[in-house]
Amino acid sequence: MNTQSNRQPLPSGLWQITAGQRHRYLAAVAAMVLTNLFLFAPPLLGKHAIDLVTTQDASRAIPWVSSWAQALNANSAAVLEPNDISLYLWLSGGLILLLTAIAGAFTYLRGRYAALASEQIVSDLRDRLYAHLHNLPARYYDGADTGDLVQRASSDVETLRVFLDTDIVEIGRTILMLLCVMPVLFALDARLAASSLVLMPLLIVGAWLFFHKVKTVFQATDEAEAAMTATLQENLTGIRVVRAFHRQDFEIERFAVRNGEFRDRNHRLIKLMGLYWSLSDLVAFTQIGIVLFYGAWLTLAGQISVGTLFAFTTYIAMVIWPIRQLGRILTDSGKAVISLGRINEVLRSAPEPERPVPAPARIAGQIRIEDVSMAYDDKPVLSGLSLTVAPGETLGIVGAPGSGKSTLIRLLLGLYPYQQGSVRLDGHEVSNCDRHWLRSQISVVLQEPFLYSRSIADNLRVGDGSASDDALHQVLADAAATETLAKFRDGLDAQVGERGVTLSGGQRQRLALARALLKAPPILILDDSLSAVDLNTEAEILAALDRRRGQQTILIIAHRLSSVMNADRIAVLEQGKLVQLGSHAELSQTPGPYQALCEVQLALEQTVTADLDNSRQAPKATTTADVPLDNRGEPS
Repeated sequence: MNTQSNRQPLPSGLWQITAGQRHRYLAAVAAMVLTNLFLFAPPLLGKHAIDLVTTQDASRAIPWVSSWAQALNANSAAVLEPNDISLYLWLSGGLILLLTAIAGAFTYLRGRYAALASEQIVSDLRDRLYAHLHNLPARYYDGADTGDLVQRASSDVETLRVFLDTDIVEIGRTILMLLCVMPVLFALDARLAASSLVLMPLLIVGAWLFFHKVKTVFQATDEAEAAMTATLQENLTGIRVVRAFHRQDFEIERFAVRNGEFRDRNHRLIKLMGLYWSLSDLVAFTQIGIVLFYGAWLTLAGQISVGTLFAFTTYIAMVIWPIRQLGRILTDSGKAVISLGRINEVLRSAPEPERPVPAPARIAGQIRIEDVSMAYDDKPVLSGLSLTVAPGETLGIVGAPGSGKSTLIRLLLGLYPYQQGSVRLDGHEVSNCDRHWLRSQISVVLQEPFLYSRSIADNLRVGDGSASDDALHQVLADAAATETLAKFRDGLDAQVGERGVTLSGGQRQRLALARALLKAPPILILDDSLSAVDLNTEAEILAALDRRRGQQTILIIAHRLSSVMNADRIAVLEQGKLVQLGSHAELSQTPGPYQALCEVQLALEQTVTADLDNSRQAPKATTTADVPLDNRGEPS
């Protein structure tokens, strides 16, 4: 797996996150500048055209446009004739259309470059976040909520995309408008320009205050959505448990509570935004009204022309609406800051350390555990455990629930650190080994195996992606799963559904075992993975494993003694300590926990056998169901 992205610095701010794509944003800004330059000209063309028509004063015309009109009309007179004025208006209108079309082309380029930049940034961030999640230690997921992680990798990343796609360039556009349009307005008429700024500070300050308020509200809304997503994901995953315990009404009510919390917080966000938009609209239209009324008064007083008033109202609209949009832009930036913070919370979590200690491509399979102690949150699980397993040996591990069996396996896989002692594979200390190398040497079959929503072949090839169909059939036979495969019309191409839902528990365990056998690692671990199969199937699987004896080290964790009776040795754990070690024949004759376990299971088997014999010998009670029925469905 590529972990290079995990060494990159965290995108702690919105500026840092644009690294690598700033050239595209620069191109978008350049296109935006050209767009605005071409949009500045039409109001001036309109001003001169209106002034020419309303005053009939040739000095109001733009000289080079009037020269074109005179040339087209073959008129060399110094004063524009009526036909020249008509052509002048046509030329002005055509120029306005042409300049607007060119501005539209640059607007397209602005959007294109911004979209390319934002999509690439978000794609890289999503890949980096997903890769980082795969490299986080097991302890992180002990306290993590899957639905919340899904929310961060999807909704929060999408919130960033929206901001990066439109709002960064819009911020630049607003600033550019203010810097470029205001000098033009003051050049046209300083008094009217000053009146156009009366309510501008109110819009800017209001947008800033709204930004700080909405950021807090959005964080609460985003967290409520994450909680709702987590509830939904959890219930869909456990839908069969919900139905088995008839908990539909309870879970529906529980989801409704989460949904209601999200709705209420979202309503608060919408109300806040609605209040801002309504007030900002009022301020914006009031500002335009001030310019219109004051400009009309100046026009009637003869102090400015009608064309100047037209240019002012057009330019003011070009400035005031982007400033009004600052509220939306700041809202999106507040959301983006919160979303980036939630993403960074994951990226700040330290991944599993990379320790590229030189190691062979394949080990022999020796396991040496010396005086190992380990605790979960200060709760001791293993205490001074020592155990050595020879290469190719089959070791059974038994013990009561909580005795440390599964914890021992997690230590071998490097999933959890041990506080004391040493765990070595062929002399290589597990805590110093590269995690990818370590797990390539071990294959584990869990009690509750996970299967992907893919075909049987795809699930098996998780163990070896290049395995042939013949190899798949061989490991299926070793795992006593050939009969399972025969039940599917599509054979290896049959889909098993999400988490293997179309299979029984025993079938899932057998496919998981076949997957592990296909990997053919030096060490194979069965973590109570035969618990869901019947005794005959268990016997077939153990016989297949026995044929592999000596080829790989096998650890079998089991509660059913039949799974470990034929092991070379059996380790008995009790409260995190090794209390007995030996063969089945030795331990069953030695007073201790193993002998007690044998006696309990023997007594249980005898009780079950007696009950079955009694049920077979007892006469059947005659019931209505045993009485023959006539054609009317009544007893005959």
